[in-house]
Amino acid sequence: MKIRSLVALLVASALPLAAQASSQRTVKKHTVDPLTVHRNAIVIDTHADTTQRLVDENYDLADPLNGGNLNFESAKEGNLGAEFFSIWVEPTLYKGQYAKRTLELIDAVYQQASKHPDKMRMAFTADDIVTAHREHKLAALMGIEGGHSIEDSLALLRDYYRLGVRYMTLTWSNSNDWADSSGDINNTNVKHTQDGLTDFGKDVVYEMNRLGMMVDISHVADKTFYRAVITSRAPVIASHSSARALCNAPRNMTDDMLRAVARSGGPNSKGGVVMVNYYAAFISQKYRDAMLAAEPEVAKAKQALKEQYAKEGKQVTYGDLDKVEQQILDRIPRPPLSDLIDNIDHIAKVAGIDHVGLGSDFDGVSNQLPQGIDSAADLPKITQALMARGYSAEDCDKVLGGNLLRVMREVEATAKQLQAESATRPRITDQQPFKK
Repeated sequence: MKIRSLVALLVASALPLAAQASSQRTVKKHTVDPLTVHRNAIVIDTHADTTQRLVDENYDLADPLNGGNLNFESAKEGNLGAEFFSIWVEPTLYKGQYAKRTLELIDAVYQQASKHPDKMRMAFTADDIVTAHREHKLAALMGIEGGHSIEDSLALLRDYYRLGVRYMTLTWSNSNDWADSSGDINNTNVKHTQDGLTDFGKDVVYEMNRLGMMVDISHVADKTFYRAVITSRAPVIASHSSARALCNAPRNMTDDMLRAVARSGGPNSKGGVVMVNYYAAFISQKYRDAMLAAEPEVAKAKQALKEQYAKEGKQVTYGDLDKVEQQILDRIPRPPLSDLIDNIDHIAKVAGIDHVGLGSDFDGVSNQLPQGIDSAADLPKITQALMARGYSAEDCDKVLGGNLLRVMREVEATAKQLQAESATRPRITDQQPFKK
């Protein structure tokens, strides 16, 4: 177990040179067309909940959006090159069926790739994303959102990797047996770990490193965040989190956390990346305050729908509950696009331009997105806005996908190294001749 002083040293380190340079950026006119910059980039989004639609609504990505944010047409219009489809199992609705639901969601992504080989291909490495880009196809990747999906089993974790999962969020809004969530950390009825990550949790992180699965720290409690960063031998990612300095949501990253992500992976690492979430309540404090005020009404409406479905002998789905919530939250004015750009800009200035990317949370935030962002087709507006603030074509290329590709390649390289030495490393949960 690492001592607390190491955490303090990690977060108190000086800003990366890239961050200092970013803070001195001056607005200048560009001779390069922002749309050209966007079209030339490999645009990667690390989080979309469209997978729920594929399963619960029998949705097909070739269909019209029908109120959603992502399909083939919008991806093409927005030059979206790669999408990480979220494999998220709602912990209450599917209690006792976590693995079953996880596998159904994974299968749904494969079914889309099989049905539309001319539009989409499965991708498992950074090179696969580049290949899909050259073929003008959407690269489909998967990330598990919530460690409860592995049901406390390293064997299941390995199985999910074999099926193509390339990141796992250690928790969702619910804590599990080995890691704590920001969503229930203050709930005294929930059992939490002593240090944020149990010994088994550390083994999970190591096994992810060994496999080549990115460690995702979105959703985790603050203490769990620091334990995961210290434990991981590879750079970590936040697949869909924004800046807490601009919007005080526990799901967002503090400035110290942003710096810690940038320095994650060890002394020879180039560091991780924070992928900005577009959700209005994570990028705008004004919107968040209004949303929190509406929470009692939302909870009451959801409970009424659950009771109605129970009487009718039907299973309520995430999509059903989401529509109820959306009807209420639609009354709150959406924040301007500038709020989203503010979050990208803040992370670039604090952590460095090499440590920020895009994690939309499309189809997972009740359409509560900033003005002007209604689907993947609107992604070029982000590039236009960044360049209007003085970001160069190279900067935009990093934010749009280059940073995530770099992290993926380092995670892949770390895995090869650990696989070569793993036979000599006992699990942390095994008896060891030293105090952990």
